[in-house]
Amino acid sequence: MVRAVLAQADPPCPVKLVRATQGKRARAEPVAALYEQGRVIHCGAFAALEEELMALGTGDLSHSPDRADALVWAVSELMLGVGQSPRVRGL
Repeated sequence: MVRAVLAQADPPCPVKLVRATQGKRARAEPVAALYEQGRVIHCGAFAALEEELMALGTGDLSHSPDRADALVWAVSELMLGVGQSPRVRGL
């Protein structure tokens, strides 16, 4: 379904579909380390995302943290890509 919806939208950038082999918390640990090092910042206010990120660390979730999980996938691809040169640089 996701592939079909994205094909209809015809995004101007490549789309990589992924499949989880670990739980959300396990996938988030390397990304959390990047936040602790100050290597990831948010430009703007993302209240719903930030609430999910905070709840992910405590386990106090009333729903699946989909926003936080999408962020983890994106940061993992951009910052932790195996065998790739860095594609995101600080200014």
